[in-house]
Formats: sequence, structure tokens, C-alpha cells
Amino acid sequence: MNRPTLDLPARLRNGRSMRRLGLVTLTALALTVPPFGATADAAPSGPSGQPAAKAFAGNWKQSVLDPDQNFRGLAAVSRSQAWVSGESLTGGKAKVFRTTDSGKTWKDVTPPGTEGLSFRDVEVNGKVAHVLAIGPGQDSRIYRSTDGGATWAETFRNTDEAAFYDCMAFYPGGQRGLAVSDPVDGKLRILATTDAGRSWKVLPNEGMPASDNEYGFAASGDCLTTVGNTAFLITGGSKSRALRSDDGGLTWTASDNRIPAGESAGGFAGDFADQRHGIAVGGDFADPTDVQDTASYTTDGRTWTGGISLTHVGEDVSFLGGPWTAVAAGDYRGSTGTSLTTDGGRTWTRVSDQGYHAIECLPGGVCWAAGRKGAVARG
Repeated sequence: MNRPTLDLPARLRNGRSMRRLGLVTLTALALTVPPFGATADAAPSGPSGQPAAKAFAGNWKQSVLDPDQNFRGLAAVSRSQAWVSGESLTGGKAKVFRTTDSGKTWKDVTPPGTEGLSFRDVEVNGKVAHVLAIGPGQDSRIYRSTDGGATWAETFRNTDEAAFYDCMAFYPGGQRGLAVSDPVDGKLRILATTDAGRSWKVLPNEGMPASDNEYGFAASGDCLTTVGNTAFLITGGSKSRALRSDDGGLTWTASDNRIPAGESAGGFAGDFADQRHGIAVGGDFADPTDVQDTASYTTDGRTWTGGISLTHVGEDVSFLGGPWTAVAAGDYRGSTGTSLTTDGGRTWTRVSDQGYHAIECLPGGVCWAAGRKGAVARG
């Protein structure tokens, strides 16, 4: 199928629905972003009276690595190290970049032979890095590096034309990891590794609830996330749910994540401060300016409270080290912005008109972000 114009969602490259979102209009990004209001010294209390994590202080330092890249994969390793992954806006290589000096310089560490691929997720555990390419059939692949991206091994290539992998996540320590595919035979498919990503296998689906036309969105690589021994999957499509597994992805329980469902709508990403406190964000890529009911939260890891609105589409969300303070971001067809919560997701304050596809924060108020036209930022 011919490659679409630059503003079409990546999913349309394969003749499927809009949920794969990806290629966006090439509007230049501002080089500075308004600060986030709350300073790094502020430590507001959460709903329980416990101190909240330090809020993100803003003061973005932004650069453009490659204007041909659309970045949706992001791994914030530390204050000084981060990785980003993307896709070409003109059909070239899907690229991976790494910084070890707080974003002052970035090194291109792209695996060979990535023309036409779409790297939507990058995960780093110690010295081991993985990138996930999404797409139907053999477009879905996983690459692994143990030397900072100097060399890569392809450790998984999907051979099932019915499968389309979206997101990837590793458990603490990096030995065990999961990846999720759109439904195959009526159920979401889970791929798993138990050897730090050297090999992968498809798990049995008996413990997965039925999920026809329900899927994870490859918006930021965070439709699948782990905390402790628990994995969470945020979905949209025919159903908008949060699925939870406490046994390595073998069995899952599902609950409504309270973000309205639709062919191109639902939950796009989630993050969890612990196994009880989590936030989901999303929206509708067919109507991104409809920003009602774009966020929800849980305080028990199983039931969700919705009816919460950002002022922009929610493509990603990240806690800052505690259960109360988190940052959400989005940037899709005019629905752009960044918001901050200091009460666990109950209320949000728009703190910037600049948005990103992916955002990841660290304890202490440091956040990394990545987005369209090769933009990366640290603040």
C-alpha cells in the first residue's frame, strides 16, 4: 500500500483503523516552554495528607535531533541518560538516539536495516536496551542491545499476519518482560520473555478476557506498564478497559477505565506509582479536540474513577515518584498541551500549551519528553 500523506495516522498505512496514530503535521516546535508553575521545591500534600513528590519545575531544554523523525518511544534512565525511538516521516529509517549528558548531545544508535519500520517503544534496564517496531506481520519486531546501542540483535520477528504488536514493558530487574498485540482469535495476545529479552514466546490465551476489536494504542509505548510484580494494560476500541495481571501475563482481570471507547478512542497510556495508585489518559484521535473525559484514576488498582478532563488529548502520563504528582501530555492535530496533577489524578492544571507524544519523569521533578519533528526535551 502506498505511504499516506504526512498527516495520516500510521495505522492507515496498513488499511486498518485510526488507532495506530503516528505521522503528524510538521509544525515547528517552540524552543522554549512555559514553566510548570509549581517549583521543584514545592511538595504539596496528597489527598491522604502524605507529602506529594516534587512537582516538575519546567525550564525545558529542547533540541531537534532529526526533523524527519516522529518520536513516540522514550526511556528516561536517569537525570543524564535517556533514549528515544521513532519513525521516518518520509519512509526512511526508524531511528534510535541516546544521550548520556543530560541532552547536551545525542548519539544516533539506530540498528541496521530499519527502513520503513516504526519504533514506538524503547525500554532500558541497566545495560540492556530494547526497541519495539510496531505493525502487521513482520513489521512487528524487537531489537536488543547490551552495549549502549553500538550493536543490536533482532530477538523477535512476528510471523503471524493477524498479530500487530503495540507496546512493551519489563518488570523490575529486567529479566521478565511482556509485549502486547491486537486481538488474535478474539483475544489480546501477550508475548513474554524470562531471559532479559534474549528470546520471546507467545503466552497461552486462556487467561485473557475476550477482546474483539479492543486494542492497545501505540501512542507512546505506555499502553502496557509494570509495577512490582503487576502488569497493567490500558485499552480502547470496542471497550476501554484496564487489564491487570499478577502472574506474569498468564491471567488478566479487566475493569472499565472510564475513558469513552470508540474505534479511535479510549485509554492510550497509563502509569502506576504502585500497585494501587494509577492514572490512565486518552481521548479520541478522530476528534482530538474533544477533551472531555480524557483521564481517570484508581486507588486500589482495580476500580477506576472517570469524568475527569484534560484540556488536550492524553497520549502519555508519568508519576514523579509518589502516588499524587504526575504529568500528562499530548500533541495531536491541534490538541496540544501538558497538564499537572498533585492529587493523584483527581484534578489537573494545564501548565503548558506545548505538548509531546511521550513523557517520562523521575523522582525529584526531572522530566524527559519526545515528540514530532524530532523534538526532545528535558526539564
